[in-house]
Amino acid sequence: MEQKSILLESGTNELEIVEFEVGNNKFGINVIKVKEIIQPLPVTFIPHAHPHIEGIVQLRGEVLPVVDMLKVLGIPNASYSDQQKYIVAEFNKQKVVFHVDNVTQIHRISWNQIEKPSDMYQGSSNQVIGVIKIGESMILLLDFEKIMVDINPDSGISMDSVKKLGKRERSEKRIIVAEDSPLLRKLLNDTLTEAGYVNLEFFENGKEAFEYLEHLLETNDDITKHVQLVVTDIEMPQMDGHHLTKRIKTHSELQKLPVIIFSSLITDDLRHKGERVGADDQISKPEIGDLILKIDELIL
Repeated sequence: MEQKSILLESGTNELEIVEFEVGNNKFGINVIKVKEIIQPLPVTFIPHAHPHIEGIVQLRGEVLPVVDMLKVLGIPNASYSDQQKYIVAEFNKQKVVFHVDNVTQIHRISWNQIEKPSDMYQGSSNQVIGVIKIGESMILLLDFEKIMVDINPDSGISMDSVKKLGKRERSEKRIIVAEDSPLLRKLLNDTLTEAGYVNLEFFENGKEAFEYLEHLLETNDDITKHVQLVVTDIEMPQMDGHHLTKRIKTHSELQKLPVIIFSSLITDDLRHKGERVGADDQISKPEIGDLILKIDELIL
């Protein structure tokens, strides 16, 4: 599966998702996050652990937490099927096991096929970041970063790392941020503001961010007078961060803008994808302190 994801060319706005089942519902996880899919292992119970943690397992010498997806998704009075599987995943510099009913297939799709969840049913605590229609089926793309932050808040973006940078001057430099998660948009706004960067413009996906930059170009000769830097996530409906970076870096006027990819998917195996589309730097969530120092270095 790792090999399969590497075959995807950088910046095509495509992804592969692993479809899995919990209860009677179909869900998806980006194949880039998946290390392997295995049969369930004996679980060691951990007293007083978070209710969503079943316990821990040992896999080739590593001790990994097991997340009970029935509890995460709030499916009542249910038990796992005979086809149950463990999805071993890695993101945000951590490895974790997700316990699911079954893993069915892999789909290769475009980010523009993924619809943003309606505000009517999304809610602030919802873990769904996208809806994918495939034939008569709907697959819900889950926000696994939020699932893990809900379990362990210390694994998310922390204001403490910003405060350790010391007192900072207010900056009027304008930063564009593309991030689909409402939770992370708020955290980025709070932490970047604390760091002195107060002129921030947030967009829910790469498509909206790129259209905004194009609009600015229609009325301005030099884009760098109005925007000094772009920060983008990778996983976003409509247009992902790699494609946004490629569009910026191959545009005759926009290519002068520094672009930092800030994502849970920055690993040694995947860093080449950002390099190929011309990113000025790539920083793994939740290292907000490193992001701010890189902004300091790149911003004009």
